[in-house]
Parts: sequence; structure tokens; C-alpha cells
Amino acid sequence: MNIDLSELSQLAPIFRELFKGYHVSHRDAELYSQLSNQQDAYRALFRALGYELVCDTRGFYYFVPEQMGAQVNKTAQRLALFTFILVEHLADQGRDPLAVLDGGSLGRDELPPLLEKYRDLFLQAEVTTQEELEEKVMRRMTQLGFASEDNGIYRFLPPMHRFLDVCLSVQQDRDLAASLHSVLPLPTPALVDDDSGDEILVIDTDPDDDIPVLPTAATQLPAVVEEESEEQALARALAEERANQEIDA
Repeated sequence: MNIDLSELSQLAPIFRELFKGYHVSHRDAELYSQLSNQQDAYRALFRALGYELVCDTRGFYYFVPEQMGAQVNKTAQRLALFTFILVEHLADQGRDPLAVLDGGSLGRDELPPLLEKYRDLFLQAEVTTQEELEEKVMRRMTQLGFASEDNGIYRFLPPMHRFLDVCLSVQQDRDLAASLHSVLPLPTPALVDDDSGDEILVIDTDPDDDIPVLPTAATQLPAVVEEESEEQALARALAEERANQEIDA
């Protein structure tokens, strides 16, 4: 494919934003328009540089490097955990989580009760105060294009669907496990350490935040396993986080 660089007038800012883990959506009108109009050219160029440009049909672009780090990124864990907590919190209040997280908003004044209600879970994410919640979670969401902030109101953007997908995957696993246990008297799976050296692969949006991979909370697996997708890896890490919380309780 022949690429005319003169037509890629937003190449520098687009690459800069995508490289640092930012998700380009409709809110970034100029960048998003150019990516949409020159999508094939950008994908070919970035592929040659070792990056995969993903266009989500729900309206956003992001990078997946060809070679991803072998550690779960702490920022990704925090954002996934926060999304899962928020989904449960909104459901408990009788509010539609999808309506809020798909273009809806959350007030800054709603953070303190959320932190108090799920303090034990936030503690595992090293978030103990409202200031830390705003700095480590909400600010990172805005920096990476998952949300915008205006006068204490956080409005969620289309890229939030990436974490919503993880939450749905975890819930589907729960529902499946519940249905199986209701039909068959299956034994409770034992928690075992994963000594196989298998790695979890997710996007590394902030290399300085990397933490070691958690032990796998699962039964013994066959010797040959399929490679996990990014969403499956995040879902597994989040499910383990929830399992550890339930054990501690």
C-alpha cells in the first residue's frame, strides 16, 4: 500500500496520543476525523512501526503493541476494578449502569460514599482517600480518554466500553458457574498457584506502574491452553481480585 504522508496531516499528534495510551474518540474531533478518513493508511503505517491500531465500532481508536508486557498494569487493574465497583454501586441504587457509563456522568460529590462502601476493595488497589481516588483513578481516566471532567462532573466517554466488556465477561462467568452448580453437585474449585510461568498480556499504558502477575485462582489446566485476549486477561485479574476479597471476608 502506498502511503502519502502529506495526507496524514495529524500524524504527529495522533501518534503522540495513542503512544501514551490515550483513546481517541468523537470528543477529539480533529484527530478522530482524520483517523476515520485515513484509517487504512494509518493502520498500515503504524503496523510497520510495530503497533496495532484498533478501531472499535462504538467510536474510538487505541493502540495494541505487537509485543505486550508480561505483567498486569496497575493502572489498568485500578480502572477495571473501579468500573466493576461502580456498576454494582449504581445497580444497588436502582440506576442503570450502562446509561451512566455510556455517555452519562458522575458527580465528584458521589466519590466519598463510594469509597466508604467499597473501602476494602479500594485498599487492595492502594486507594484509601478521596484524594487518592481522584488522583489514581479519576485523573487517569481523563488522561487516557475514558472520561472528561468539568466543574466536578465526570462524563464517561465511549472508550469506557473496554472496561464494561471486562465487567460483562466477569458477570457471565459468575452466571455460568451459578447455573452449573444449580444443576450438578460440582466440587468447589481449589485455589492453586500457577507455577507454569504463563503470563497475562494487557496494554501497558504506564510502564512505571507495572506490578507482578497475581497467582491464578483456577483449577489445573491442560498442558496446552489458548492464548488469552486482552479482555479475558483483565477479566481474569479482576475475578481473582474479587475472589480474594470474598475469601478475606
